[in-house]
Amino acid sequence: MTVLLQAQDVEASSAGGRGVPVRSGDATFPKAMDNVTVRQGESATLRCSVDNRVTRVAWLNRSSILYAGNDKWCLDPRVVLLANTKTQYSIQIQDVDVYDEGPYTCSVQTDNHPKTSRVHLIVQVSPKITEISSDISINEGGNVSLTCIATGRPDPTITWRHISPKAVGFISEDEYLEITGITREQSGEYECSASNDVAAPVVQRVKVTVNYPPYISDAKSTGVPVGQKGILLCEASAVPSADFQWYKDDKRLAEGQKGLKVENKAFFSKLTFFNVSEQDYGNYTCVASNQLGNTNASMILYEETTTALTPWKGPGAVHDGNNGAWRRGGCVWLLALPLAQLARQF
Repeated sequence: MTVLLQAQDVEASSAGGRGVPVRSGDATFPKAMDNVTVRQGESATLRCSVDNRVTRVAWLNRSSILYAGNDKWCLDPRVVLLANTKTQYSIQIQDVDVYDEGPYTCSVQTDNHPKTSRVHLIVQVSPKITEISSDISINEGGNVSLTCIATGRPDPTITWRHISPKAVGFISEDEYLEITGITREQSGEYECSASNDVAAPVVQRVKVTVNYPPYISDAKSTGVPVGQKGILLCEASAVPSADFQWYKDDKRLAEGQKGLKVENKAFFSKLTFFNVSEQDYGNYTCVASNQLGNTNASMILYEETTTALTPWKGPGAVHDGNNGAWRRGGCVWLLALPLAQLARQF
């Protein structure tokens, strides 16, 4: 894109008044300054209006002559002469950069009056993030400080946004984001955005991982008839992921034990009985642990009889190894007698 800078005239010895295009036949030449904006990397055209009374003309950047007539005085290949006619004297600066910013002067010499016209070139620069915090892992309850530094012209506005699905609307309009006593709900990605309306905002993200001890969210007792397949499930949330162990009474169950299969995933463990026998019934304990703590839950594998309309399900209990608290992990259902048995009692 080419930006046209229409120069306005200033007589060297005069002051005040409103600017008009440079022309040698004008009686007065008041002082004027134009601020013109161009984006970094674009081209700027400096145009000066003249007439047939002009004998000499030149473009200057501060005190350095760029062009005098058709003669190029500067060594910068980006500066080129566009027009030197009876009505116009124009040059172009290609691939504009920040060091091109400043005043430019069109100097005109007539038979009687030297005249100048000045424009001020302002170069805008798209925002750029130059420094941002690395991904961080921290234990729950700790303090987090994130930094995002950006450059641009004009200076960009920096904002932080929590974009995790568990986001709680954490926003900061500053280079620094401080989180005191961070919780697991505040884990996830934080996005830094830098904008100054010169170009589209630039964004970068920082991942914040919050570590916390295991918490068993689901552990239920299960009723299974003899000879059928039975499953006990233990679900736990933890960062890092929990390691699971199973116990029957006080005896740890080993992987590959005959008739059993232990399947451990990131957030749950499943204990499968392929052919339930009388010896399999009883109390089982699931233990979930990581380097920050442990917790356990007890559940019962009990016999489910076909005569019961609504079988009794043994209560499961969850014990948090981090604070010693017990939680109910199941429910109790009353064992109903068949209607026929009730009828015989009366």
